[in-house]
Amino acid sequence: MKIRVSPLASLLFIAVLLAAFYSSSEAADSQTSFEDNFSIMWSEDHFKTSEDGQTWYLSLDKETGCGFQTKQRYRFGWFSMKLKLVGGDSAGVVTAYYMCSENGAGPERDELDFEFLGNRTGQPYLIQTNVYKNGVGSREMRHMLWFDPTEEFHSYSILWNNQQIVFFVDRIPIRVYKNNGEKNDFFPNEKPMYLFSSIWNADDWATRGGLEKTDWKRAPFVSSYKDFSVEGCQWEDPYPACVSTTTKNWWDQYEAWHLSDSQKMDYAWVQRNLVIYDYCKDYERFPKLPGECSLSPWD
Repeated sequence: MKIRVSPLASLLFIAVLLAAFYSSSEAADSQTSFEDNFSIMWSEDHFKTSEDGQTWYLSLDKETGCGFQTKQRYRFGWFSMKLKLVGGDSAGVVTAYYMCSENGAGPERDELDFEFLGNRTGQPYLIQTNVYKNGVGSREMRHMLWFDPTEEFHSYSILWNNQQIVFFVDRIPIRVYKNNGEKNDFFPNEKPMYLFSSIWNADDWATRGGLEKTDWKRAPFVSSYKDFSVEGCQWEDPYPACVSTTTKNWWDQYEAWHLSDSQKMDYAWVQRNLVIYDYCKDYERFPKLPGECSLSPWD
């Protein structure tokens, strides 16, 4: 009798194997203190570290949230962090993990976003991704996750080169955003970016469109971080040599310009089962779809 294995079981098995394989390498790259890589952006009293300095905690209360950013800027590379999200009733709370070309939300910024949208107890966390070019975003996708992101640490990563931007969760590609090889107004590839993370109150929109408000009796809300890893072109003014020679690095070689066959299988499963919103399919919002929506993630 032929036994059929469900796609979910296969994906979970792959995720476990990948986590075991990459945990040692990511940890080896991240055995430095928080101060080596990051600076606090605001509310230093809402930031804590573990005794060994390897785990970092951001907290949100009714007064303020907290955030940090890398000391260095990068243009292209692989950027990864392990996060454990706010547990319990986190409606209205957003944990953001993103790259941005500016310290503030400037009108000409480039940006690559992971945003984790809090929930009422028992409801699934949603993950929202977005891409900005010269201050223009509105390129949202929303996914469910195949695990509870509040129970354990999971890795969230961005691969960024001149051919594509790929958002990964535990090394599984959940979103592929392609370039067309021409000068355009949708693919951010000119400005170096910092990496940021923050926790903040967004109960005007984050949970059920703002219907569910933050329950401040449950504060403080705490998100946890560890194992920051970056393999990228570190920016140096006026122009770093590595930008013009990136093909010497794995993250901008031919294999990194496309999904591998195994990644395509994972990506197809995600598209069938976990996508709950895709701006490229929102014809009410965009009667004429943005140009980048015509680019195939499979190429």
